[in-house]
Amino acid sequence: MSGAVRVSSLAWRSGGPAPAGRTVPEEMPIALSYDFTPFGVMMATPADLEDFALGFSLTEGIIGAAGDLASLEIIPQPGGHECRMMLRHGLPEAVKTRRRIGAGPVGCGLCGVEQIGSALRGLPQAPAGLPIAPLELQAAFARLPALQILNTETRAVHAAAFWVPQTGQLLLREDVGRHNALDKLAGAMAKNALAAASGVVLVTSRVSIELVQKTAMLGAPAIAAISAPTALAIRAAETAGLTLIAVARPDGFEIFTHPERVLTEASPHVA
Repeated sequence: MSGAVRVSSLAWRSGGPAPAGRTVPEEMPIALSYDFTPFGVMMATPADLEDFALGFSLTEGIIGAAGDLASLEIIPQPGGHECRMMLRHGLPEAVKTRRRIGAGPVGCGLCGVEQIGSALRGLPQAPAGLPIAPLELQAAFARLPALQILNTETRAVHAAAFWVPQTGQLLLREDVGRHNALDKLAGAMAKNALAAASGVVLVTSRVSIELVQKTAMLGAPAIAAISAPTALAIRAAETAGLTLIAVARPDGFEIFTHPERVLTEASPHVA
């Protein structure tokens, strides 16, 4: 499954048209089903779909651990793919009642839920600890572009990464949808047995409510972003005890919630 395709175009440059070409990200419907029950359809980049299906299941609270999936198949369908999953203990009744309807566009991680309560669900409390050194966080963001292979080709996709301050490890996934990228990251973390409490989620987008929700469900103590957060995302992060860092630039960043995890210059070096 390719995440990008080469297309032709007609470029208007220097006052005139000329044949041109460009690599663009692929986007197609990805259906998710559990125990042969359709759950929803998301528009996504058709790469790392096993990570996506596993991560979506975890961040949406459908399963509590990777082992709760008895099987996972990626089945090609006309125009898209189905992520067909079988659960070891059956589909929880609470999940059946908040089944997504319709298709979620790439820009929306909550489209298709049927009730306001499903969009504003309660979140687990973030784990304590994990001191974050500002200069090391900036250095981690500086490393992201070299890992964004699909974005280097297309300049049109988001990335979500998991940074472990103690080791400097960075794990990254990409997608046209920022929430899809985070779901893919969550699945990759589960497959690599990375403890969410040991690191920080980094995203190359704004922080909207679904990113805070998925980070909290993942069990990470902090999320940091290149762009700004929404007011609802800030309120949700505050309530969940999550450190929300945003507007990350080479010269610094802004801390919107729970700044106690971020070390001051006088604090000892811990990485």
